[in-house]
Amino acid sequence: MAIFNSQISTNSDTFAQNRRGMLALINQMRQLEARAEQASAKSKERFDKRGQLLPRERLARLLDPGTPFLEIGNMAGYLRDSDNRDRSIPGAGVIAGIGFVSGVRAMIVATDSGINAGAITEIGGAKMTRCQDIALESKLPFIHLVESAGANLLEYRVQLFIQGGALFQKFAKLSAAGCPVITVLHGSSTAGGAYMPGMSDIVIGVRGRGQAFLAGPPLVRAATGEIAEAEALGGAEMHATISGLVEHLAENDGDGIRLAREVVAKLNWEAVGGKPATFAPPRYDPDEVAGIVPLDYRQPYDVKEVIARLVDGSDLLEFKSRYGSQTVCVQANVHGMPCAFIGNNGPIDPDGATKVTHFIQLCCQSNTPLIFLQNTTGYMVGTAYEQGGMIKHGSKMIQAVSNATVPRLTLMIGASFGAGNYGMCGRAYNPRFLFSWPNAVTGVMGGEQAAMTMRLVMEASAARRGQTIEPAILAAQEQQIIDHFNGQSDAFFTSGWLLDDGLIDPRDSRKVLAFLLATVREGEKRPLFPNTFGVARM
Repeated sequence: MAIFNSQISTNSDTFAQNRRGMLALINQMRQLEARAEQASAKSKERFDKRGQLLPRERLARLLDPGTPFLEIGNMAGYLRDSDNRDRSIPGAGVIAGIGFVSGVRAMIVATDSGINAGAITEIGGAKMTRCQDIALESKLPFIHLVESAGANLLEYRVQLFIQGGALFQKFAKLSAAGCPVITVLHGSSTAGGAYMPGMSDIVIGVRGRGQAFLAGPPLVRAATGEIAEAEALGGAEMHATISGLVEHLAENDGDGIRLAREVVAKLNWEAVGGKPATFAPPRYDPDEVAGIVPLDYRQPYDVKEVIARLVDGSDLLEFKSRYGSQTVCVQANVHGMPCAFIGNNGPIDPDGATKVTHFIQLCCQSNTPLIFLQNTTGYMVGTAYEQGGMIKHGSKMIQAVSNATVPRLTLMIGASFGAGNYGMCGRAYNPRFLFSWPNAVTGVMGGEQAAMTMRLVMEASAARRGQTIEPAILAAQEQQIIDHFNGQSDAFFTSGWLLDDGLIDPRDSRKVLAFLLATVREGEKRPLFPNTFGVARM
C-alpha cells in the first residue's frame, strides 16, 4: 500500500482563507441554481389551476427516492445572451441529469415549461443533444418529460433551424442502438417539438393537457384556412385512439409519471457489473478539499493532496514520481473501482508530457479509466524547452489523449490555459464527462499575459516606424484586453456556454467521480440489442 501522508494543516490561516473563498463561490453557484428554480416556480399558481405539476415536481416523482441524481448543464445559458450577472438565469430552460428510475440508471431530460412555456433556445437544444450523446455513449435509456412551445422564434436564425435537426436524428440513433426513448407528453408540443414524441419508442400522453401537432390551430388556419380545435387536432386522447402516436393515456401528470416508472420497470434492463465492491473511505475528509486549493491559480499546492481526499483509503501509487514531477500520474481506486489520475503541479514540461504518454498507454493496456484534474498554465516555453523538444513531446501527449481507448473523465479544478487544455483532455477531446469547480478559469492565456503580449507587439511595431506610444494609450489598451480575456474565463461564464457538463461543489468530487465511474463501467458491460432503423411508429 502507498498511503499518502498529507502535509496540509487544516488549522492554518492559508487553509481558512482558501476555504472561505471556495465556499463563497459554492454559495454563488447554489444561488444561481435557486434562481432558475425560483423563476420556474413563479408559474406554480397557473400550473395548479390546470391540475399540473411543475417540471421539477415531475422529476422528483419520477426518480427513485433516496437515490443520487447528477445534474447535467446546471449553468447552461448563464451569461449566454446577457452579460447581466444579476438577472441572467442558468439552465437554458431544460432540467437534465442521470438518475435512477425503477432501479434503472437513465438519462432524464425535462423541458422547464415554467419558464417561457418551455420554448427551446439555441443553448437549450445544445444541452439536450449533449444529453443524447451521453445516453448513447453510456448506454442509458432516455426519458423525456415534454411540455414545450417549440423553438424560440425570437432568436430564429436559419442555421439554428438546420442544426436543430440533430435533436431528432440523435433520437433515431438512440433507438437503433437499443437505448429506449420514453416520452411523457405533459403539455403542448408543437412543430419540431411534435417530433420529440414522434421519434420516441414509447409515448405516454396526459389526457386533456398533452398535445402534439406539426402545426397548431393558428398556423393551420393561416396555412389552410381550416379552423381546427386543439384537442381534435393533436390532443393526447386523439393520438391514443386515432393516430396511434400515444401508447399509454394518463389521467394527469402524476399518473403519467407512474406509467413512465412502470414502463421502465418492464424494460428488462437488468443490473450489470456485479455486486458493489467493499472499500475504505479516504483517510482525509473530502470536505477539506475546499481549503486546500487556492482561488489564485498562481499559488502552488500539491495536487496529490486533492487526490488523497478522493480515493479509497488515501492509497495512491504514483507513477515515475521523480521524473517530470510537475505532472502527476497516480493509480488508485474510487468506491472500489480502479482508475488513474493525471494532475498538475505546474506547467507541463517535456519530461512530464513523455510520462503522461507512457502512463496513458499503460492504462489502455490494463483498461483503466483516466481522470484528468486540470490545473495548468500550459506547456513550458522558452529556448531550453523548445530545444528540449517541447513541441514533439507535447504532441505525443495530445496524440495519446486523443486516441486513448479507455473512458476519460475530466475535472476542471483550477487553471486551464493554452494547449494545456488540450493535453489535459479538455472539452474538444470528448471526455465522457467534464465537470468544473467554481474556481476554474479557462482561456488561451491569462488576461495579464495577453495584455503584456499585445503591449510588446505594439511597442515593437511603433519602434520599427520610429514612433512612440503614449503610456496612457498603452495602459488603456492593456486594461481593455485584461477585461476582455478575464470576463470570459471564469467557470460561471464557460459553463453557461456549455463548455462543460456543469459546475459541482468541489467537496462532492469523490461522490461525483464514483457515480461517473459506475455509469461508464455499467455502460461498458451492458449488452444492447440494436436494430436497423430504430423503432418505427405504427
